[in-house]
Amino acid sequence: MSKLHPNLDIDQANKELQGKTPEQIVAWALTQAKNPIITTNFRPYESAILHLVAKQRPDITVLWVDSGYNTDATYQFANKVIRDLNLNVITYIPKQTSAHRDVTMEGIPGIDNPLHDEFTDQVKLEPFRRALDELKPDVWFNAIRRDQTEFRQGLDVLSLSKDGVLKVAPLFEKTDTDLDGYLTEHNLPNEFDYFDPTKVEEHRECGLHTQL
Repeated sequence: MSKLHPNLDIDQANKELQGKTPEQIVAWALTQAKNPIITTNFRPYESAILHLVAKQRPDITVLWVDSGYNTDATYQFANKVIRDLNLNVITYIPKQTSAHRDVTMEGIPGIDNPLHDEFTDQVKLEPFRRALDELKPDVWFNAIRRDQTEFRQGLDVLSLSKDGVLKVAPLFEKTDTDLDGYLTEHNLPNEFDYFDPTKVEEHRECGLHTQL
């Protein structure tokens, strides 16, 4: 039970959303929302979720936590998607510059380095906690999909954050092939030169969906 959604039976809602289209899932979730947000990191296929939600709620707050370690191509992709979809983006950044952190931690700590958890907290989790505390959303759209990691195979379209925010993954059951079709249909760009320094390996969780 969530203080933000006291009347929502999340298990029942997940059952009712089985087989629904992403568009139908977004429409349902927006009926539950007074202050929805969508989060993005502009990784591959992010233009699909951003287009999907923004076409139903054009003014929705788009939260981008920019770690400061994105590739040139990712920043160019972000600029294009923000411009093309006229997104209402709010950017949160770490409290310390990447240049300072690179000196202090001698570059990006590897996943076996004891500093990696602190690095992840500094560049992703702390800015996200700060953003959620200040923006106070009640619904959080995200782009997680079942086939991405082992952890996500145990999730569902709907889940609750530690603070009771309703997390909604309209593309949860979709594959890369499905999203390729969506991008083609809507003439949306994609970008694969992406690197997440907190995950390093594609099958790892960065902590965002396990700790928040």
